[in-house]
Amino acid sequence: MKRRQFLTTAGAGIATAGVAAPAIAQSSPEIRWRLTSGFPKSLDTIYGAADLMSKYVSEATDGKFQIQPFAAGEIVGTFQALDAVGNGTVEMAHSSSYYYVGKDPTFAFASAAPFALNTRQQNAWMYHGGGLDLYNEFYKKFNVYMLPGGATGAQMGGWFRKEVNTVADLAGLKFRIAGLTGEVLAKLGVIPQQIAGGDIYPALERGTIDAAEWVGPYDDEKLGFQKVAPYYYYPGFWEGTGMMHFFFNQQKWEELPNNYKTILRAGAAYANVDMVAKYDARNPAALKRLVAGGAQLRPFSQEILEASLKAAQEVYTDLSAKNPDFKKIYESMRAFRGEEYLWFQIAEFSFDNFMIRARSRL
Repeated sequence: MKRRQFLTTAGAGIATAGVAAPAIAQSSPEIRWRLTSGFPKSLDTIYGAADLMSKYVSEATDGKFQIQPFAAGEIVGTFQALDAVGNGTVEMAHSSSYYYVGKDPTFAFASAAPFALNTRQQNAWMYHGGGLDLYNEFYKKFNVYMLPGGATGAQMGGWFRKEVNTVADLAGLKFRIAGLTGEVLAKLGVIPQQIAGGDIYPALERGTIDAAEWVGPYDDEKLGFQKVAPYYYYPGFWEGTGMMHFFFNQQKWEELPNNYKTILRAGAAYANVDMVAKYDARNPAALKRLVAGGAQLRPFSQEILEASLKAAQEVYTDLSAKNPDFKKIYESMRAFRGEEYLWFQIAEFSFDNFMIRARSRL
């Protein structure tokens, strides 16, 4: 064999061996998953995270890994998403952890709870404060692996058919509220109602409920709450943030090649950042439109805030005494919150406070 022919043939063999077809096939298999969302398609911010994740994963894998999102109710309802993932009805979901506090109150702090963390603090706790590891240890009991998948920022306190100025005004109030907040406000006389997002407006319109909270101006305007409940309260002290999550069936997650897991982690992180950016960009104009259309902004009174804080601490103490999982995660969040506000009061709060007061001169 001639020398040049030998080298060409040998080189081709080495190159082929280096990128063997079976190895490529194994690392990038064809996968088709279904994702059930906890939200309606009309809410482009909160439902949009599922579309964004699906698009990201498809493009990053040249279409080999396809995720098809379904809105709440198309496969299962909002409050059945976690079970659907755990039992393998679907491979994954996009929802909010605190929807499942009926199973275990420990679910709450992954999303939000009264007087817990703001959005930046929640991300810091999840990614660098041990929160995500603690929660995935907990989620194993439900055959689920979880990644953060969006945040709302601090939420509004909701829409009320009548003014609430004192704790006495809360007595008997039928309030659509999610997570542990219902248990906290029940101590003040509220009758909590857990209703999926798409069902809130008709309940409010018919008077089945007296008040409802969802997220904030951009979503609330879309849902039309201002048409049937004029008083718009703030802040939503039960949601200094509202973190969403991607839930994965534990076995399906573990079966994935590592490169696909990395792509899912990156896609979830991108969706996490993108959602809060959308809300921050779109809420100001929506708030202006709501007020121009007759919405009446009202702050919760100091009396209501103080009474709610006291009730929340009582609930957390009680749950910690009888639920080891809750105690472990609550204590982690509580310690982290203390350190975060030690820092935030120095720089973040001082800067924001000055800039808010100076806004009219800028």
